[in-house]
Amino acid sequence: MPEGDTVFRTARRLNEALAGATVTRFELRVPQLATTDLRGQTVHDVVARGKHLLHRIGDMTLHTHLKMEGEWHVYRRGDRWRNAAFKARAVIGATAPDGTEWETVGFDLAEIKLVPTSDEDELVGYLGPDPLSDVWDPAEAARRLGADPRAVHVAIQDQRNIAGFGNEYANEILFVRGVLPTTPAEQTDAAALVDLGARMIRANRDRSGRTFTGDARPGQSTWVYRREGRPCRRCGTLIRGGSLGADPTKERIVFWCPRCQADAA
Repeated sequence: MPEGDTVFRTARRLNEALAGATVTRFELRVPQLATTDLRGQTVHDVVARGKHLLHRIGDMTLHTHLKMEGEWHVYRRGDRWRNAAFKARAVIGATAPDGTEWETVGFDLAEIKLVPTSDEDELVGYLGPDPLSDVWDPAEAARRLGADPRAVHVAIQDQRNIAGFGNEYANEILFVRGVLPTTPAEQTDAAALVDLGARMIRANRDRSGRTFTGDARPGQSTWVYRREGRPCRRCGTLIRGGSLGADPTKERIVFWCPRCQADAA
């Protein structure tokens, strides 16, 4: 599932290939942007902002969001794509300063927008602090989270509070801190939740396989996420499951240990 760590690694790989390169192929396979052409422009960098990817090319920014299914691949030009061509929504070919010819392909992208880089904040300016950013502000993240009256499982995933945490992180952070998912965020130790989440996502930033337990083996990497009906790794109580969301159309699966996670935060 693409969360902030996945998007960070994607941006890093794209940036390694494209930064400083000259665009030789530019295709956005969505009707409203199908005629745009940035060939000849220089790729300045590719960066992540929470779950958002920003390609800065010339004086424009290509904004994409992976949502649940999206992914970007990096190929040397001429290599066979590892996904079906009909799933491609963006294709950027470029020649690097050393002459290497790259082809990057965005498959199943949920959002694609192209704006002047000067207007970038219109797309991502609402985001809260990002724990994988060089300008991470934990105090501001804690302030935003601690002022949210909603269930903490909902609040911790609101990208306006903290950019990058998704459902897997929300479940695992709350278990480790012993917080019931339905507890209002304003009643929690928001600073402690923010600190733990930042340490978790930074630890996973450079891993190919995400883990919260320290054990990356299949089936061993999470404390509660997707473990409904199985024994808690700490106390043996059966993990429970349900759903929570800001409204019925935005519910996410939630998992907790009824013994290890208490009402008090």
